[in-house]
Amino acid sequence: MTTALRDGVQRLETMTRVTLGVLALASGVYTYLGVRELLNGNATVVFFAAVIYSVAVSIGIYAFWTYLMRFLPHMRDAASRAMMIGCMALGSLMIIAMSAWLNASALAGAAAVQQHLSTAVQAYTRDLDRAHSNVLAAQGLLPDIQMAATRFSKLAEAERTGSLTGTSGSGTVVQLLTQMSTQIGNLSQEVTQSADRVAKLYEQGGKHLAKMRELVSDRGPIAARGDAFGSETLSLMGVIASLQQTSVAPAVKRAADGLASGFIAPAAGGRGDLGDRQTAVVGKVEGAVAAQAAALSGAAEKIIAAMPVEPQRFQPLSPAEAVLRYAGDFIPSWAGAIAIDLMPAVLVLILCVVHAGIRKEDNPAADASSMTVSDLITALRLARDVDEAGGAQVLAGAGAGPTLVPDENVTTLATARGKKD
Repeated sequence: MTTALRDGVQRLETMTRVTLGVLALASGVYTYLGVRELLNGNATVVFFAAVIYSVAVSIGIYAFWTYLMRFLPHMRDAASRAMMIGCMALGSLMIIAMSAWLNASALAGAAAVQQHLSTAVQAYTRDLDRAHSNVLAAQGLLPDIQMAATRFSKLAEAERTGSLTGTSGSGTVVQLLTQMSTQIGNLSQEVTQSADRVAKLYEQGGKHLAKMRELVSDRGPIAARGDAFGSETLSLMGVIASLQQTSVAPAVKRAADGLASGFIAPAAGGRGDLGDRQTAVVGKVEGAVAAQAAALSGAAEKIIAAMPVEPQRFQPLSPAEAVLRYAGDFIPSWAGAIAIDLMPAVLVLILCVVHAGIRKEDNPAADASSMTVSDLITALRLARDVDEAGGAQVLAGAGAGPTLVPDENVTTLATARGKKD
């Protein structure tokens, strides 16, 4: 078994070196692709800088694992073996720091940047919808405004027939009710007109989002797509800001507060008890105007108090930065990038196991202090058999060759045993 293990190690030595060289070269290539995206400046300078860095990484990885394959399997005591394993762990961390994350950037950098763009699209879609919802909430005040205008208009028509004061005509009450109806009607028209602007802005924002989604799903160079995506985000942020400025909630609140604070009760134009009736109706109209104004102002204030939408400015990322930020989404790529650099560790462990087996087979099963009498007798018998076989070979060789003259100063093993017996 020992011979087979030694032969296997010798025969696989060339294969081990070739494997280690190929893995180091592959790591250097992917390191070059990753580091090239991080460097800026002249194209020639960037090329040579990336090549030098990748070559240094390849040589460092090859030398590191070669040293471990040469020395770690031969460490016998536990302390030396532990120190070598510690060196292997430290070197592995350094390899991951200088190469593995760049390998991951080369393997999944474009996909990570695309993931960043997709996440940004979702965020901007949410911001646009929130801004649109806030504006639509202000548009929701339109039915109440129209209802109030219609109410005052109907009261004015009723007063013309004398339903409020008991006297028909177009007097003070009719004029007041008509004025209130006109003011609230103007506010209703302003809200209606803003609805068209809101619809156009929301449609424009939808077009920007559609272009952004198209850039995400496109197959062109990721750098060019990222630049175009950034331009679209700036336009979309402008649309969101304009959409929030289009909200009529502040205008409704100002108009409602103006109705209540700016109400001036006209003097009664009738004589006698008609003037008293007009004054009473005007007081009721003032109360109705104050109640309606308070309701509209409160609803508008709730809309204004809602958290305004503040979309974040788009932050472009390099492939390496994107791979680090979205590392959880690209675990297979990270695993492959690290495996390229740390695969030789498996070969080192295999060699450690093989050399441990060789040493175990080479070491004797028992030493002099642990041998039994039976073991000793067996050893002596084997020694006598070996000695007799050697003597027979000498005699056989004497017939064919020159006669060997024994030296008188040499004592044979058999003679020594006879004297001992």
